[in-house]
Amino acid sequence: MAPANPPTARQLAALAVPALFVGVGCALVLIGVSVLAGKLQHVLWTTLPDVVGVADGSRWWTFGVLTATGVLVGLIVWKMPGHAGPDPATTGLVSSPLPPSALPSLALVLVIGLAGGVSLGPENPIIAINTALSVWCVGRVWRRVPPDVCVMLAAAATIGAMFGTPAAAALLFTEMAAAAPGGRVWDRLFAPLVAAGAGALTMVAFSRPVLAVEIPGYDSPALLDLLTCTVVALATALLCLASVYAFPVVHGLFHRLPNPLLAITAGGVILGVLGAVGGDLTLFKGLDEMKELTAGAGDRTTAALLAIVVIKVLALLIAANCGFRGGRIFPAVFIGVGAGLVAHSAFPGIPEIVAVAGGVLGAVLVVARDGWLALFMAVTTVADIRILPVLCVAILPLWLLVANRPEMLITPEPQPESAPDPAPGDERHSK
Repeated sequence: MAPANPPTARQLAALAVPALFVGVGCALVLIGVSVLAGKLQHVLWTTLPDVVGVADGSRWWTFGVLTATGVLVGLIVWKMPGHAGPDPATTGLVSSPLPPSALPSLALVLVIGLAGGVSLGPENPIIAINTALSVWCVGRVWRRVPPDVCVMLAAAATIGAMFGTPAAAALLFTEMAAAAPGGRVWDRLFAPLVAAGAGALTMVAFSRPVLAVEIPGYDSPALLDLLTCTVVALATALLCLASVYAFPVVHGLFHRLPNPLLAITAGGVILGVLGAVGGDLTLFKGLDEMKELTAGAGDRTTAALLAIVVIKVLALLIAANCGFRGGRIFPAVFIGVGAGLVAHSAFPGIPEIVAVAGGVLGAVLVVARDGWLALFMAVTTVADIRILPVLCVAILPLWLLVANRPEMLITPEPQPESAPDPAPGDERHSK
């Protein structure tokens, strides 16, 4: 039922100015973090190995960099003011604004983690940073804009900037707006779409990379594609669901360690071993790596492709639980692309675009638990809208599989009101 007094066109238009401000600002913050991480990544993985004479792709260098990354991030989370925010395994894509004191440490560990090869994306931390900055800035310039609206603007702007289009934010916030009591969906979407559009256009102006792999287009649709896409999506979803069920177990193991330094260092060591075994393609957030994997898939065996996918799943599981700050959507897309390439390699009769789109659909749906976002990411990754009808059918049995399953998220245990505040460091180690 619509509210008695829906916002007027004038009220909606008034939100356009702060929305534009937030959109451009969030995109610039994302660009700044990405540039810093890229420069540090070049130093760690190109400049320093050349200086010390380490061979390209050295497993020992991979192990050493990831271990050192774990030590450094662990020290920052443990000792730096703000402790880089809450335990990342307990927070979703959009959450309550962080206090300003947590932002420097969160930004620092994000840049270090991205550059150091940790298998996490920037989405969760950068949304948290942009949300806190937007609430602080807008609250001082446009005091009539409520904090919860600022949160929506910042999240929409950052999502629009990351994916280079406001469509992802529109789909994500459509579900959120529909779940809210009362109101018209497009009244709720107006300001977030302005912010998302501003963020996306800012990224386009700076020519940031887009999320797409180069594979043959969907030129010969067939009814059999409905079945094969569904099977690939279900198989990928089952693989990711296995990591979801392992999520609390792995989190509990790291949680037993007495402080974040030990937990994140241990995670860095494990990631170093996995990176040494899986190679450079299993490192980092996966955006550039999935393009490289797709380009060279024909030169790899099915077993080699499967090994890369499994190692990436394990790396995501470790990185997301030991305390590294980062998002899980970009790694999920890499896993989906890899799973699709495995299916195409094992059964060449499956069109590559059908297999890859199905893999991304299954992986993102399990990790993000959002059907609209999964459809958007699958179509965007293969860059061919003609595959959308197949995906709309494939997602139906897929949703039945994942609908009532646990999410890749840890729910913090409620603390008694009389309990003392957690010890400084990381709420995971407060027990």
